[in-house]
Amino acid sequence: MGSTTTYQAPMRLEGIPKRESRSQFAALPFRRRKSGTEVLILTSLDTGRWIIPKGWPMHDLTPAAAAAREAWEEAGAVGVVSEHCAGFYSYKKAMPDGSSIPCIVAVFPLEVRKLESEFPEAGQRKLKWMAPRKAAARVKEPDLQKIIRNFDPRLYV
Repeated sequence: MGSTTTYQAPMRLEGIPKRESRSQFAALPFRRRKSGTEVLILTSLDTGRWIIPKGWPMHDLTPAAAAAREAWEEAGAVGVVSEHCAGFYSYKKAMPDGSSIPCIVAVFPLEVRKLESEFPEAGQRKLKWMAPRKAAARVKEPDLQKIIRNFDPRLYV
């Protein structure tokens, strides 16, 4: 098996200086099936659009561990998280006051071993397992689409 290089495209922050952006950590939950890899996407709480679990940095947790915690809180997904980032994407987080904050999100693969039925946001979101190409077509952010579409679990966990 030869060396594989993943290319991270430049991020578009629409003229926002990097110092004015915020960092978030996301999990890319996946499972292996005989038919191939499937990824888990879920709906956001506010708009119902398709996303992956993500959130703010957490005190005393590594970025990967924070991503894994978000996967449990938002989807009940429990498994093995990789400390190796699969890529980055950016988006504007809508705030309750109508403003938005530009965010840069680091994505960490999480091999899901089980989905728990009891978790903090149970019943508030739809969850869907799908092939990476189909999941990529459902999410809005172009850089996240590329991460999902090109995801190869053999490179991480």
